[in-house]
Amino acid sequence: MPGLKPEHISETRATTEAYSMKRITLSPRPDWQSKVEAVGLTYHSPESMPHPYWDESAAYEFTSGEIDTLEAAGNTMQEMCLAAAQHVIDNKRYTELDIPAAAIPVIERAWEQEPPAIYGRFDFSWAGEKSGQAPKLLEYNADTPTSLLEAAVVQWDWLKEQTPHLHHSAFLGGDPDQFNSIHEKLIAKWKDLIPYLQQPLYFAGVDEPEDQLTLVYLRDTAEQAGLKTLQMFMEEIGWNEDAKAFLDPAEDQMFSIFKLYPWEAMVREEFGVHALDTYPQMRWIEPIWKMLLSNKGILPILWELYPNHELLLPAFFEPEATGPVTSEWTQVNDGGFGRGHNSAPIPSSLSKLASGPFGMRDYVSKPLLSREGANIKIVRNGSTVMETDGMYDGPRIVQALAPDAVFQAADNQMRYPVLGVWMVDQECCGMGIRESRTPVTDNLSSFIPHYFV
Repeated sequence: MPGLKPEHISETRATTEAYSMKRITLSPRPDWQSKVEAVGLTYHSPESMPHPYWDESAAYEFTSGEIDTLEAAGNTMQEMCLAAAQHVIDNKRYTELDIPAAAIPVIERAWEQEPPAIYGRFDFSWAGEKSGQAPKLLEYNADTPTSLLEAAVVQWDWLKEQTPHLHHSAFLGGDPDQFNSIHEKLIAKWKDLIPYLQQPLYFAGVDEPEDQLTLVYLRDTAEQAGLKTLQMFMEEIGWNEDAKAFLDPAEDQMFSIFKLYPWEAMVREEFGVHALDTYPQMRWIEPIWKMLLSNKGILPILWELYPNHELLLPAFFEPEATGPVTSEWTQVNDGGFGRGHNSAPIPSSLSKLASGPFGMRDYVSKPLLSREGANIKIVRNGSTVMETDGMYDGPRIVQALAPDAVFQAADNQMRYPVLGVWMVDQECCGMGIRESRTPVTDNLSSFIPHYFV
């Protein structure tokens, strides 16, 4: 699968003034269900959704310049987030992120030793260059991002078949392309890790369709790189007290584990203490320091370190938020794991007509730890306009609302895309788009393919 080709970013492309990001209505391929299943996406039309999860009745079109902007945004944010993690460690700001005390020395040791990190996904809100704005970071899914197969494989397969139907004057004789070298980058990274990992490499997660799809795909890329792998559920990981070792169902000792399971949940569960105590002898992917970046508390810290940066939205810790963080992961997976300073300036535009926290009238309030749009509150003009349910408790942040990125669909209803920009081996290498019918991206949001001209 090709990535961003320099020869396609040239004067042969139409100018940004003439073309910009848009939502295109298309006819789905005949028998599209069997076609996406053939490349691994069985979770395309879940019964829990009133519409398909994989939705190829539309696509988002970008210019090559807009893709350059998104790629640069991902690489810039990666550098800024690593600097923010270093700041948290240097200044011992763990309490603000609600990091358990027992995890702190392990995080610091892992940060210094630099164990491998494979991937992550930045979620941006953006309506394209015509908006006159830069992409705005919503959050960083640094530890357990999903929707990977869709971004790396399924939308590329779609583009290969749909290319003849996408031609118009913008192409000026060329073919549409896609911001997507995720697959190749993953295989290359796994190859680099072969000397580091004690095989087999286990892939473990919860019994949820989306998580299992991601695990199966990542396992496939590891095997293509030459690694011996096994797959299991997190609850199947056993512990031998005498050997001080994690065991697989065959009672073989485990040394290398890719876990699609959040560190913040692991360290709070019964066997979390063993994961911390044995961390030096294990090879956990993603590494434990990702706890710092997958936490939404990194957003206020980024705003403090980089005030008024064009990629950031003003963000602050909610002063009244107290209490322990709870995680819904153990509710989803009853077995759990191992059963067997607010000194950044407030922009003047936000301090006018102050009524909300930090003078903001348009903002979103969200927990430090949550997933699938749970426990989100949206406030416009000082009034709550939307609030989602969920089981996430504890400290929260407030973040200014991003400029509107809304597109009209064929049914005349509005759609809200979130641009998921993928990082592999610290480099930006692709994008996947989740589209919602409300301002909150949740488990009812569809995946929409993209291309650029």
